[in-house]
Amino acid sequence: MHAITIPEPGGPEALVWDEVPDPEPGEGEVLVEVAASAVNRADLLQRQGFYDPPPGASPYPGLECSGRIAEIGSGVSGWSVGDEVCALLSGGGYAEKVAVPAGQLLPVPSGLDLNRAAALPEVVCTVWSNVFMIAHLRPGETLLVHGGSSGIGTMAIQLAKAVGAKIAVTAGSEEKLRRCAELGADILINYREQDFVEEVRKATDGKGADVILDNMGAKYLDRNVRVLAVNGRLAIIGMQGGIKGELNIGALLAKRAAISATSLRARPLEEKTAIVAAVREHVWPLVAGGRVVPVVDQEIPMHDAATAHRVLEDSGHVGKVLLVVP
Repeated sequence: MHAITIPEPGGPEALVWDEVPDPEPGEGEVLVEVAASAVNRADLLQRQGFYDPPPGASPYPGLECSGRIAEIGSGVSGWSVGDEVCALLSGGGYAEKVAVPAGQLLPVPSGLDLNRAAALPEVVCTVWSNVFMIAHLRPGETLLVHGGSSGIGTMAIQLAKAVGAKIAVTAGSEEKLRRCAELGADILINYREQDFVEEVRKATDGKGADVILDNMGAKYLDRNVRVLAVNGRLAIIGMQGGIKGELNIGALLAKRAAISATSLRARPLEEKTAIVAAVREHVWPLVAGGRVVPVVDQEIPMHDAATAHRVLEDSGHVGKVLLVVP
């Protein structure tokens, strides 16, 4: 088969479409013939040499894919050769085939195009696990999403709207904010021109945000704590704004607030299996019913993954960028 390899870390040109050995499904795994994968910022870090796959994972980038089951490993039940699926991966999505633990498989939702299903697993599992399983967003609460036009952001807006929450988003252009509003965002904040602390407080009569989904890390830490409501929950899922910040513990105590920080890729298999099962139970009916949709900016041939990485680095996209196997 062919896969995107990284012979030496570097810029987008470091991604090489090369012939590699076919993977074989182990016990509890299935082999998926890949139709499409999606580009995540973790892939950019891996390409640069800053984010190695977990031990035992495929060396190729790609944290999600869609396709058809080509082979069933021992100990797997409930799936058949030919089933259309999408999958959460620890790596290997940028390839024509990938071996996947059966617990990380999801059926392609009814009525959804197979390629577009590749835009779902990573973002849905990230949002559901952090916003709902950890931060316990409830109807009527306010969710602040940083990077509202990203793949994570566009999914968070839709899922929060589906449960009856109020949604505030930050984004860097009026066009991106317009797209967020179309998905259901209520409070639109241009972070280049406005202070999100001031804007969220104004829109919530001084209360603040009950839950914050943050991809920035250190840069936003102090302001995130300031804008949290009493009993608020800050979920940190990224470090685009740095890794070290100063935390005002007094402010956190005064608000009886909580901070969580998670990554999905390195979680144990049993935790990923539990998240995928929760997503299938709670989110898949919303997707099948058309209330939640994958937002796809563009589809690019997988062998041209370098172009897709440049698109993400330019940050002009809205939603997900897909890599499609010809």
